[in-house]
Amino acid sequence: MSAAGHRSGRRLLIALGVAVLLVLTGCSAAGQDRPGVVVTTNILGDITRRIVGGEAEVTVLMKPDADPHSFGISAQEAAKLEQAGLVVHNGLGLEEGIARNVQAAESAGIPAVAVGERVDPLGYTAAGAGGQLDPHFWTDPRRVSRAVDVIAEQVIAHVDGVDPQVVRANAAQYREAVDRLDAEMAQRFAGIPAERRKLVTNHHVFGYLAQRYGFEVIGAVVPSGTTLASPSASDLKSLADTIRAAGVPAIFADSSQPDRLAQVLADQVGLRVEVVPLFSESLSRPGRGAGDYLEMMRSNTESIVRGLGRS
Repeated sequence: MSAAGHRSGRRLLIALGVAVLLVLTGCSAAGQDRPGVVVTTNILGDITRRIVGGEAEVTVLMKPDADPHSFGISAQEAAKLEQAGLVVHNGLGLEEGIARNVQAAESAGIPAVAVGERVDPLGYTAAGAGGQLDPHFWTDPRRVSRAVDVIAEQVIAHVDGVDPQVVRANAAQYREAVDRLDAEMAQRFAGIPAERRKLVTNHHVFGYLAQRYGFEVIGAVVPSGTTLASPSASDLKSLADTIRAAGVPAIFADSSQPDRLAQVLADQVGLRVEVVPLFSESLSRPGRGAGDYLEMMRSNTESIVRGLGRS
């Protein structure tokens, strides 16, 4: 082959190499820029990450130990919400602080799923709830098992580039873990006598757990499903009278909220009533007892068993 031919061949090889490099680089950039999943609460964020695995980026807006009713987001996070492939939120009025951001994303055409609306939500049993639906479905693992399927199918339907088989396999594996959790909780709660299965909490957050495991929610310090409400003096007196009559040994207060109101109520009751912290609405930082959903529910189970086992 002539020198000219060799030069022509080298130019062709170089051109092909550059073309391949551009294709590979373009694919990589496209993968990095591909819209992922944005999740509002950290409990749903943990569940969603277990389902998605490495198939897509999952961004969780709510920080550990935050209050889902009042947390806010930055302008950058709000922009990410409106660029997502899918928004996963609890719904049913839980995320009060960012409801407008979720609505803006939906108005911009971003697919969104309100998981709480898809798992057979319960109404509040508290007086004055006005027929509102209770958003705190995650205290019942059976409903979380349903939520796993809801999230998995929404991810497959709306997030580009995910492998449906991988997502469904991840979902099945996590659902088995949630079902084992349910069995464990049922076994632990079975040791609490029926007359002691009475719950008093900071606000109405354990209705689903009560229905699933045979508890009675006899009252809440804040007579509402949101931490943004406040009790009146008559509310506290009424609940104190109820606690006296029922002989409740413990009041359960959310670990992410000051327990001042619960402590005030305990003082008003005039009986030996312990204030026991629970992880009711938020995961904790790792190593603090509720680093993920399964750990949170196991921690709460042990706290409830200990609290109601006191004499």
